[in-house]
Amino acid sequence: MNTEFFIAKRLTFSKQSEQRMLRPIVRISVVSVALSLAVMIVAVAVLTGFKEQITQKVTGFLAHAQIVNYDGNTSYETTPIGRRQNFLPQIEQLKEVKHIQAFALKPGIITSGNNMQGVVLKGVDKDFDWTFFGENMVSGSPFTVADSATTNKVAISQTLARLLRLKQDDSFDMLFVQDPPRVRRFSIAAVYDTKFGEFDKLYVLCDIKHVQRLNGWRAGQITGFEIYVNNFDRLDETYLQVEDIAGYKLLPDGTRLLVESVKQRYAQIFDWLALQDLNAWVILALMLLVAGFNMVSTLLIMLLERSHMIGLLKSLGMQNVSLQKIFIYQSGFIAGKGLLWGNVIGVGLCLLQQHFGIVTLNPETYYLSQAPVELQLWHVLALNAGAMVAIIAMLALPSMLVSRISPSKTLRFA
Repeated sequence: MNTEFFIAKRLTFSKQSEQRMLRPIVRISVVSVALSLAVMIVAVAVLTGFKEQITQKVTGFLAHAQIVNYDGNTSYETTPIGRRQNFLPQIEQLKEVKHIQAFALKPGIITSGNNMQGVVLKGVDKDFDWTFFGENMVSGSPFTVADSATTNKVAISQTLARLLRLKQDDSFDMLFVQDPPRVRRFSIAAVYDTKFGEFDKLYVLCDIKHVQRLNGWRAGQITGFEIYVNNFDRLDETYLQVEDIAGYKLLPDGTRLLVESVKQRYAQIFDWLALQDLNAWVILALMLLVAGFNMVSTLLIMLLERSHMIGLLKSLGMQNVSLQKIFIYQSGFIAGKGLLWGNVIGVGLCLLQQHFGIVTLNPETYYLSQAPVELQLWHVLALNAGAMVAIIAMLALPSMLVSRISPSKTLRFA
């Protein structure tokens, strides 16, 4: 039997060992560790959820990567490429590539009564993945794109609908500034709301054949291809693979292709998200320091309270290392109780937010209507393990004070 563990267990859980002075100190330490872990769990879950939600919104509009014409044009008046490309089957066979779809862009102005708004008409084909917009659909349903007929149905955001005082099944005219100017009338089939104002105000989804006719393109010409991957964490690796296949490729008609990842196109958004990691590390460090210092204080008080016991055990031949283990084990029991309650509080708060959305946010500032929570088991386990290791490590030095306690002095006044 581990003697040190047995003594520590008796000191911690035996009712006879509880002393009036030590009891409230231990409770304070348990509460401190519990609150620290709960804050860490909530902070990591909210940060993970926030990054996940923002990433989903950006990639929902722009995909994970795009293949477009390498013409140096940064406007929405794009130079077309051919839809039939020999490299597409090779890209589709890449392990991380989930889906490839064609798209076409055309800027225009919506006019509705006295209201006007500049937007980008995004033409989609029958291979378009509606999952993202379907999850954020407020009313209506996605329109169907057919090979033979051209539909005048479109999907617009709730933000645009409010600005232009439109609703589902309403019609509106769209003006395209070109030579000669053109006007098209569209009918609203669906209204979506992603709460990402920058993009909600910008994109209107329509049949790709409208954009091709407005641009004077042939049926086989598009702005480019959108690529979705299975694992966003491996986007950089997949992007390099796609770039090796299609990037800067010179086509027979003299066209060169450019592969862009969403991280490159909107670097400012992903740099901002990366900065949130620093905030998380600061919170974790502060919470660990709070819990650690409270446990150190508790350990020092326990050493003072048990000085007579330490002197007695030393007189019986117990070494300083063994005495240190006793108090580290005892501190570990106290910290473990705090971690248990911290898990209950932290995970409980996350589940409440997930199911009831108690904490709300301003969508104009955070692009979200409520604080997002992404609770992952390995995050919780890692925080528990890290907190326990950090606390025990902080206790190693103060536990050495047992070597300063003299048996002759402590037993003399016992």
